[in-house]
Amino acid sequence: MTKPQVTIYTDGACVGNPGPGGIGVVILNGKSRQEISTAYRETTNNRMELLAAITALESLAQPCCATLFTDSKYLADAMNKGWARRWRANKWKRNKRAKAQNPDLWARLLDLCDRHQVRFRWVKGHSFTPENNRCDQLANQAIRAGNFRVDEGYENVHEVGSKK
Repeated sequence: MTKPQVTIYTDGACVGNPGPGGIGVVILNGKSRQEISTAYRETTNNRMELLAAITALESLAQPCCATLFTDSKYLADAMNKGWARRWRANKWKRNKRAKAQNPDLWARLLDLCDRHQVRFRWVKGHSFTPENNRCDQLANQAIRAGNFRVDEGYENVHEVGSKK
């Protein structure tokens, strides 16, 4: 039995970096379309790019063949060039000295890529890709709406709101 084919567009946004962030996702499955957006009170742009991809893949009810479009070179390169798998194999180190950033999210994404067959495709942001532009709108609308979740992987590490 072949896996269903889906096309996914994702984007993450941040007001400040770090700052309040949001994700936007568009999933196209045949004639159906699903849009997802969520805001986080304190995070980074890279975390939002990763969390958008994770959210999209977690929303799939069954294993799928997915083509995931992102305007994040960080995400596309880490997955297409095998960096994220190498970081995990090296206990979340990029090299002997430098730690990989966002290991909590990379671990989730890699697990999802074991469930789904995912091809990551980079697209230029804020250009002529309507679905990528829609994801950007969704992410920014979520931030403006202000119904924030907590990005625990960020806030637990960075003590957000504490006086320094």
